[in-house]
Amino acid sequence: MTVKDIAKRVCDTKLFSRSAGALFGRIAGAATLGVCVVGLSGCMGNGIGLGDAAGVDSVRTGSVPAPASPAMVDAAAVQTAVSTADVTEVTQNPIPWANAQSGSAGVISSIEEQTVGAMVCRRFTTTRHSYQGIAKFDGNTCRTGDGDWTLTSFGPRS
Repeated sequence: MTVKDIAKRVCDTKLFSRSAGALFGRIAGAATLGVCVVGLSGCMGNGIGLGDAAGVDSVRTGSVPAPASPAMVDAAAVQTAVSTADVTEVTQNPIPWANAQSGSAGVISSIEEQTVGAMVCRRFTTTRHSYQGIAKFDGNTCRTGDGDWTLTSFGPRS
């Protein structure tokens, strides 16, 4: 064997080992890619479990009743204070009221009693001190035939 033959043989061995490594790398890469494609195709085809989400939401937002406004929660406390008040004393002594449920309070500054037909009605003005701020309200409550008082109007002064 000559030096040329030995060099050629060494080069052929290197070439063979390089091409075998490259071929093995290509096969391993293709196999890895194939496993990933097959493994992830279930997630992609089904939208990662979101395919059923359209049928899940059966709650209608309009079906949930809205909570009573804070002013209407306080209306019962104000009505009780107005209906039990001595109308002749209000001008000298404004009537305080408080609602423990809402945390609001206020002062009834005027009550005018009127008779409408057979009904006695009281028109009033009050303040309402709440977490939303201070506001002035006007309202009207009337005594029904059975002696109970009914609030006929209550709202912020405009």
